[in-house]
Amino acid sequence: MDTKDIVDSLSSNELKILPHLEEKDIVNICKKSNLDKTSVLRALEYLKDKGLIDLVYEKTKIVDLGTNGILHQKNGLPERRLLNLINEKRIINFQEAQKQSKLSDEEFKISIGTLKRKNIVDIKNQNLVLSNSGGFGASKKTDEELFLDSLPINLDSIPKEQINVFRDLQRRKDIVKIKEETEVKIKIKDLGKKILNLKIDHESLIEQVTPEMIQNEKLWKGKKFRKYNIQAPLPEISGGKRHFVNQAIDYAKKIWVEMGFQEMRGDIINSSFWVFDSLFTAQDHPVREMQDTFFISKKSELPDKKLVDSVKMAHEQGISGSKGWRYQWDSEEAKKTVLRTHTTCISAKKLYELSKLPIQQRKGKFFSLDKNFRNETVDWKHGFEFYQSEGIVVDENVNLRHLLGYLREFYKRMGFEKIRFLPTYYPYTEPSVQIRAWHPERKIWFELGGAGIFRPEIAVPLLGKNIPILAWGQGFDRIIMDYYQIKDLRELYKNDLEQLRKTKFWMKS
Repeated sequence: MDTKDIVDSLSSNELKILPHLEEKDIVNICKKSNLDKTSVLRALEYLKDKGLIDLVYEKTKIVDLGTNGILHQKNGLPERRLLNLINEKRIINFQEAQKQSKLSDEEFKISIGTLKRKNIVDIKNQNLVLSNSGGFGASKKTDEELFLDSLPINLDSIPKEQINVFRDLQRRKDIVKIKEETEVKIKIKDLGKKILNLKIDHESLIEQVTPEMIQNEKLWKGKKFRKYNIQAPLPEISGGKRHFVNQAIDYAKKIWVEMGFQEMRGDIINSSFWVFDSLFTAQDHPVREMQDTFFISKKSELPDKKLVDSVKMAHEQGISGSKGWRYQWDSEEAKKTVLRTHTTCISAKKLYELSKLPIQQRKGKFFSLDKNFRNETVDWKHGFEFYQSEGIVVDENVNLRHLLGYLREFYKRMGFEKIRFLPTYYPYTEPSVQIRAWHPERKIWFELGGAGIFRPEIAVPLLGKNIPILAWGQGFDRIIMDYYQIKDLRELYKNDLEQLRKTKFWMKS
């Protein structure tokens, strides 16, 4: 831009501060231009972008009064209040001194230590008395009081003889604080000096178009409009959006719905019967111990006797040719209330709901994506709460190939192109597979979850007949961490506003 273009692009605020740039002090520029500090700083940035000035930002540390410091400056430091009391009474015992001074234990101890160190008071037979020089000290301001009177002050400008006083006050709770301030220094460039010497008729420039101007051309015809730099940098605007975890959950739910599934919902608090027993988890299994599960003191009620007896038989004797776990099943253990450790208990309840329908209607495709809880020590890869993607397909005509197809399609839509399945063991499915995805950057196959076909010990008690029930459950947090390249699980839920503003919107093809 040449000089004329720059002049024509100057805003009214820039023109107001131009004559006062040589002040080089923001406060003075504000006073002489009748603009607030924010408007002046913004106008200075615009002048810098146009090459008229340079701005140097220097950060300085300022010592100022803290919350207690403001209070003490009004009412007196604790040692001053105690000293005034001793000066008035001439002699006073410890307990009475603390009671009448209304100082806390900590303040009282600090005050006595300070006054003794300054040789203002003495302790005699559990009494506080003025020392020989105490009378003089009582009428004179202490070094601490003089220092507080001098605030605010630049940290680097504290006199050497007051450094120890400052450090002593720093050790006391919130009497002084250090805050960082930014000082702006203005350097006028040659182009700026040239424009300062020009006579600028800024009143003839039109700043903005109004409805009246559009209706009446006399208001603008023959006049100049101020030029705008459409390439000038603008502050970033962080639009409102859902938390990225919720975005991912909404996206995954949409996939399941598009694949013909219905969503299942369930309670976070359940009986051990639904979380463990109905899923053929033995009552002495380690996952049912306190170090793995959150228990709630109140006992739960068991469902109807027919279902309970059927589950009990599966555990004790087995079903459809199995031998069960060969132990005496305890109904009291099943009544223990827990925070669900997986969403598979929702699938169990859904199967029981289906069992109440006519036999030919006991089928369907269902999914759940919800939060679970386990008694884990929190670190970069473990949390006590996590999301799980859960699903079942109930149909006499489905098999393992259908299960692998559903999972492959879901993960493809979630962005995982390479999926493989490995034979594995899970306590309540047979056959069972582990799902792994290829990570192109790390060059590894990493685990996403498990799947299989429910065993008869689950299908028969819950559904009332032994048909294939495809089932899967995968940790969903790992998928979110992979997409956003998050290394620490705790970052998902710490609600850092800066992180939330910068996190990209969840988008998949």
